[in-house]
Amino acid sequence: MSFAGVCLAVNSLENCLESCLKRCLVPHSLRVPFRALSPAFLVFLLSVSVPVHSELQSESPSGSRSEPRDIDWLELMPAEDLALLENMPELVHEGDGPPLLPDEIMTGRVVPEMGNVEGRIPGFVVPLKTTKDMRILEFFLVPYYGACIHVPPPPPNQIIHIKYKKGFTLEALYDPVWVEGTLAIDRTETEFGTSSYSMSADAVKPYEQ
Repeated sequence: MSFAGVCLAVNSLENCLESCLKRCLVPHSLRVPFRALSPAFLVFLLSVSVPVHSELQSESPSGSRSEPRDIDWLELMPAEDLALLENMPELVHEGDGPPLLPDEIMTGRVVPEMGNVEGRIPGFVVPLKTTKDMRILEFFLVPYYGACIHVPPPPPNQIIHIKYKKGFTLEALYDPVWVEGTLAIDRTETEFGTSSYSMSADAVKPYEQ
C-alpha cells in the first residue's frame, strides 16, 4: 500500500493504533487525541512500537514506592522534537527499505534537565561489547526491538549508551529489560548509531509484565 493509501486508512485504524500503543514501551506518557496527530506520526509510532505492557510503577504493601523513578522515553526528547513528530511530513523511503525519519529530528538534541536523573528505563538491547562467555558489558538501550540492527536507528535522543561492569546474559534480543542507574548527557557514535545519553548501570533486570 502506498503512503497515501495508509493515510486514508488512518481513521479506520485509529482504535487499533490506540490499543497497540497503550501496550508499548515507548509512548507511556503520550496521551493525546489521535486525530490531533499527523498520519505520518501515527505510522511512525506503529512502526517503532512493540506490544509489551506493564505497570511501570510498583508499590510496597505500606504504599511507598519500592522501585526507582521511572524514566519515560519521551522525557528524553525536547519539546521541539516532539512538535516535529506530531506534525511530521511524509516519511522518506530509500529503495525498498523502511521509512527514514527527517534529518531535523536526527540531530540529537537533548533535555538538559535529564542529566544526572536517577531512575530506571525499559528498552531493548543492542550489544556493543561482550565477554567470551557472551555476557553483555556495553550496549545501546533503544525503545523498540530491532533498532540499529534490522531497522534504522531512532533519533540519538532515543538511544542510551549503557555500560554495566557486572555484565548480564540475554536469551534473545527481543527480550526487553529494565536498566537502573543515573542518566548523563554524553554523545556516543558507533557503527550501529549515535546516542545522546549514557548511563553507568547499577542493575539490568528482565522486563516483566
